[in-house]
Amino acid sequence: MAKLVIFGAGDIARLAHYYFTHDSEHEVAAFTVDQKYIKDESFLKLPLVAFEDIAKLYPPRDYKMFVAMSYAKMNKPRAEKYYQAKQLGYELVSYISSRCSFLSEYAVGENCAILEDNTIQPFVRIGNNVTLWSGNHIGHDATIDDHCFLASHIVVSGHVHIHPYCFIGVNATLRNSIEIAPETLIGAGAIIMKNTEPKGVYLPQRAELFKKKSDEIEL
Repeated sequence: MAKLVIFGAGDIARLAHYYFTHDSEHEVAAFTVDQKYIKDESFLKLPLVAFEDIAKLYPPRDYKMFVAMSYAKMNKPRAEKYYQAKQLGYELVSYISSRCSFLSEYAVGENCAILEDNTIQPFVRIGNNVTLWSGNHIGHDATIDDHCFLASHIVVSGHVHIHPYCFIGVNATLRNSIEIAPETLIGAGAIIMKNTEPKGVYLPQRAELFKKKSDEIEL
């Protein structure tokens, strides 16, 4: 078993610990965060140590790392910590659920998390530091570049190219053969039919409260 240090001490780190412990060959040895965020000496009954000291206490020759952070600020803090860990010499591991359908012959990049019930069709390419939450469809020949976060139940049709630092919300649909420009934010339930603009924000129409109550409606 490869020994692993997880960067983070929140919900995503807790989930990463679960997935690596129950569905991988890695043994989680410790957690790490920046010194200013340490509030306790342990997390999930494992040591929680300052990132500033991690290379001395858990050297990269003996341990690998996974950066378990969210999509906040368009994934840039997660990307920054990813690069800092690499500069320290750590190998950044990826997690691919045994319960996803992974049909592409291309290996995923570093520090990726591909959770259960994802369908990755043939010829898909996935870069570094990409998170695919559960239940997505990634169509054939699609490309997902570095530092992206896709939430759940998203349909990415064939030949779509998602450029770096994008966030795509739950239940979004992307038609085939379009380009999702860098730093695009796509809201939950959006339907994207053409290329997006860099740093564009795409939000769907929201449900409105109907004037009648539910007990006044005959179903």
